Amino acid sequence: MNATSVPLLLLPGLMNDDRVWSKQLTTFSNGRKVVVSRTDGQDNMTLLAQTALAMMPIGPFAVAGFSLGGYVALEVFRQAPERVIGIAMVDTGARPDSDQAKAMRQRMIDGVGSGAADFSSVATAFLPRVVHPSKVNDKPLTELLISMAKTIGSAGFVRQQQAAMGRADSRELLAVIFCPALIVCGRQDQIAPPELSEEMAECIPGADLVLLDECGHMAPLERPDSVSAAMQSWLTKVDIYSAAR
Repeated sequence: MNATSVPLLLLPGLMNDDRVWSKQLTTFSNGRKVVVSRTDGQDNMTLLAQTALAMMPIGPFAVAGFSLGGYVALEVFRQAPERVIGIAMVDTGARPDSDQAKAMRQRMIDGVGSGAADFSSVATAFLPRVVHPSKVNDKPLTELLISMAKTIGSAGFVRQQQAAMGRADSRELLAVIFCPALIVCGRQDQIAPPELSEEMAECIPGADLVLLDECGHMAPLERPDSVSAAMQSWLTKVDIYSAAR
């Protein structure tokens, strides 16, 4: 590993495992330590962030979070601001859940817990909302999404939803992120609309905002090359920032 290459922590989203970052893992693992910390093992953000931090080598690192992983990335920064020297957030936001969003999550938890909905059907039902209309019939993509959801399972899904429901409002935190920051979002994201990314970019000093055309919520898989290119530019800034400290 190049001595100037800052370690990178990757955090997957709801019903995702490390495969959601497959392109980025391939792109960045050559010459850089890359760690993926799953987001389905705990039911609150504090513990998810602690678990992720424990996986990282001593010293500074960069963190990138997708969707639910973006909430965890902000909590990682909250817990260890002196160690996080670069943060990227993809298809996510800094606001807490509204009462309506919490109620919707609780209905999904109750449905899974009661057995009223088979978990595979729950995962399949998400597809039209999480990908661009042009990708709904993309069989390799949809099969991957369903496979990842099955890996997380109903219990992991419930823990993820509970963690998301209880997350803190991170908007005030954004103003004290002074390290290189990248915000990426699909223009047709129905889960975390571009307005949430634009809000974060406005609040983080010097943040770069990248909006991807014809892209839904699953930007790392729908537009992997574009996401990797944006992250490569960001990581170059992080490495320069690290060397200058």
